[in-house]
Amino acid sequence: MSDKRYYIELTVGFFVLISLLCVGYLTIKLGKMELIGHNYYEIKARFSRVTGLKIGNEVRISGVAVGRVKDIVLDPKDFSVTVVMDIKKNIKISDDSMAAVKTSGLIGDKYVSISPGGSDTYLKPGDTIVDTEPPIDFEELVSKYVFGSVKK
Repeated sequence: MSDKRYYIELTVGFFVLISLLCVGYLTIKLGKMELIGHNYYEIKARFSRVTGLKIGNEVRISGVAVGRVKDIVLDPKDFSVTVVMDIKKNIKISDDSMAAVKTSGLIGDKYVSISPGGSDTYLKPGDTIVDTEPPIDFEELVSKYVFGSVKK
């Protein structure tokens, strides 16, 4: 009787351990966390505003995800915004590339779209993209359309 109970408890314990490992793996994968290795390098872009952009949003080149937004920092002197991005190491971005904050669909998530330039010089880790375009403010466009532009 004791051997049978021991075997059942061992089997249940084994399945609980496997279940916990599976949940941990899914948590890491769905959370897009990196445990071993870091296959990304960091670049920055300065924007006048980044309305709706959040940490973790995608960075895309030609519509293909090549990285993620790592941090968003407001400069208290001139109120410009620096977006820090992690880009896959195998992706090289030329120094004359342009970054823009775009929207997936009409009311979808924001992402950073990088339009490649034609230069043979590439950004190094920590470099900054200087040519940027802020997101389109739909509320402002709608209010201008509905109420018209106010002229003084």
